[in-house]
Amino acid sequence: MTSPAVTWSALATVLEIDDLIAAGDRILGLPRALATPDEIDRAMSEHGPRRGAVRLRTARPHLRANVYSRRETFVRLLIVRAGLPEPEPNGWILLSSGRRARGDLVFRREGVLLEYDGEQHLFDASQWATDVDRLNDLAQDEWRVIRITRRTPPAEVVARTRRALVDRGWNGEAIPREDEIGRR
Repeated sequence: MTSPAVTWSALATVLEIDDLIAAGDRILGLPRALATPDEIDRAMSEHGPRRGAVRLRTARPHLRANVYSRRETFVRLLIVRAGLPEPEPNGWILLSSGRRARGDLVFRREGVLLEYDGEQHLFDASQWATDVDRLNDLAQDEWRVIRITRRTPPAEVVARTRRALVDRGWNGEAIPREDEIGRR
């Protein structure tokens, strides 16, 4: 058996960059981290120059904690590659009611939130009711919520996000170059 961090390093020989980033996000992510960033760095160092080392070095700077799903990772990478600012994964939002809500991909300064609705939302009545209450609370506090699913075309995700950010005052600063994040 190997540790999650060592397993992640070994996956670099078989996974493409985006899948490797998503796997790393899960290891650092929610509902609980399986490894620390230091453990990931140690495993990369132990991996050395073997096959997959370039993928590890490409993927590592883009791993984020607090990610719940692979799809959230893919949407985050899509947004950043489109030249939009990087959203905060699963950030807590304090609502005027005093309650807290967690958003999938949060643009805090602009008050914009991307919510990835997986298919489990169709079949879990309790989760659906919780989501409705949370989204109503966010709307009451004037958050712009963009809901997306697996079937939402990537161009639409980018266009809706860009429009919402511009409407909320984003002026295009800090646009990363496309080559700053490894491609699929």
